[in-house]
Amino acid sequence: MSERKLQLPLEEDLCIHIFTVSAAMVGVCLTVIGLIRIVITLQNVDTLADDLLAGDALLYLTSCILSYSALRTRKVRRMHRVERVADGIFLLAMVLMVAICLFITYALATGSASLPHALVAGPTLQG
Repeated sequence: MSERKLQLPLEEDLCIHIFTVSAAMVGVCLTVIGLIRIVITLQNVDTLADDLLAGDALLYLTSCILSYSALRTRKVRRMHRVERVADGIFLLAMVLMVAICLFITYALATGSASLPHALVAGPTLQG
């Protein structure tokens, strides 16, 4: 029984970490979206990077909400299930963030004229 009592605070600690980090990553994604929109405006190109970051922010938000609900639940079994799902979504969002960073880094290194097709949607139309 004492082992179970020791295990519960560690699990709550994991939920708290997922909750705080995923909430911070939502803010990071939104900040980078704003910076990319500035670059897009200055260089007259449109990228998919901001759209991908918006989806990534939604994944982090989902992870944040799930970890919060895991913290609020009273049943240990349900907390384990919800925490596992939140952890999986968080890891998926982290992998997607790394892939987006690779796209952005490649695009900045090669210049706006030779951006990869996965990243460029076409020139913007400004009237």
